[in-house]
Amino acid sequence: MEMTMLGSKSVYSGSDTMLLSKPPCLYSTHLLSLKGIFRRDSHLRNGKSALAASKHDLVDTYSYRINGTNGSSSNLFIDKLVNNNVLDSIDDEYEGVVVIPETLPSNPNVFASALRSSMFHWKVKGKKGVWLKLPLERSDLVPVAVKEGFEYHHAEKSYVMMTRWISDGPCLLPSNASHHVGVGSFVINDNDEVLVVQEKHCTPDLLGLWKIPTGFIHESEEIYNGAVREVKEETGIETEFVEVVAFR
Repeated sequence: MEMTMLGSKSVYSGSDTMLLSKPPCLYSTHLLSLKGIFRRDSHLRNGKSALAASKHDLVDTYSYRINGTNGSSSNLFIDKLVNNNVLDSIDDEYEGVVVIPETLPSNPNVFASALRSSMFHWKVKGKKGVWLKLPLERSDLVPVAVKEGFEYHHAEKSYVMMTRWISDGPCLLPSNASHHVGVGSFVINDNDEVLVVQEKHCTPDLLGLWKIPTGFIHESEEIYNGAVREVKEETGIETEFVEVVAFR
């Protein structure tokens, strides 16, 4: 059995158990033995500096079991150590997390430590999937994420999106989009006249053909916004969306 002394509280940890206790004879403001839930090394240092350093030394595994009915006291102890080193993120509507790319550390070693702490924290919180967007200027962080179990989801010119499923059971994260959505705008004025156009660039068999304004919906664009935009781009006419006539 191994023991960590932190102030007047002690944490007893074996291979798969952890118990918070408060023995009256165990009290130290200068000695902190970093074992059990941390990497197996011991340091004699000031209590505050040891605690600050310990947040980078969490084990690289998320398999653990806490004694007791719900382990709430132990979780509180762990949270205090981990929370300061968790990557900034927002929750999505599917019990997952989306890492905020603008606040990612630039140093790969710092990122590796923060990512391990974050994965531990999110798993404890019951999160399911993690979305990690790495901008082009943070491309050196990709190998670090791969080592932590992340996979490629999709990529654009300015970033790569990586994901990891941390919940038990099969991965439920959606696959990357594989289709484009086209839209055609049927525009009628107050005189019941229909707006038609001719394509400037088309195959010979379509030259001179009159048609309604058409185009592709942009990424993350709503259909009604895309319909109005296409008419504006092709004719310069401002329109108002009324309804969807048909899907094909």
